[in-house]
Amino acid sequence: MRPFRADRHGGGVHARFEAAEVEVLRRFAAEAVSRAEQAAAEGAGAATAESDPALARLLPDAYPDDAQASAEFRRFTAERIAERKADNARAVIDSLGDTAGESVEVRLDDAQAQAWLRTLTDIRLVLAAGLGIEHDGDEGDVHDLESATRRAVYDWLAAVQEFLVHALTRASRR
Repeated sequence: MRPFRADRHGGGVHARFEAAEVEVLRRFAAEAVSRAEQAAAEGAGAATAESDPALARLLPDAYPDDAQASAEFRRFTAERIAERKADNARAVIDSLGDTAGESVEVRLDDAQAQAWLRTLTDIRLVLAAGLGIEHDGDEGDVHDLESATRRAVYDWLAAVQEFLVHALTRASRR
């Protein structure tokens, strides 16, 4: 990966991802689309930590101490929030293009960059839920190759997100 950088000519940011990184991004963004579409289809269904910890992180209770108020809030907002999450993840997939097995130069305008930031956050929230990461500094439950791989992806996406934030900050100063 060549980290995100502010474009020198015009607005936006750009980065280069190697073929394997592109596939990881596509896979997890596609999973984010699927999860968001599932949440939108369920609409007002309550996302509880017991039923789906990842969904509970993506659509948290607005009023944690008031189940009825949270359910009412979710009834009016969950479907649209989930649709926006799916749209953001699709924007990430679209910006990666459709070439297979090749590195990709990604150029993002401000709207696309915001979609990336939101999607990276959503993916990391889902990974954190699966790993049992609750707070900064938690290592999570890394007990086999699959969980170690998910933890590595979680950490890598944090770096991608950090590079994107820094590039956007630099771009906004120009």
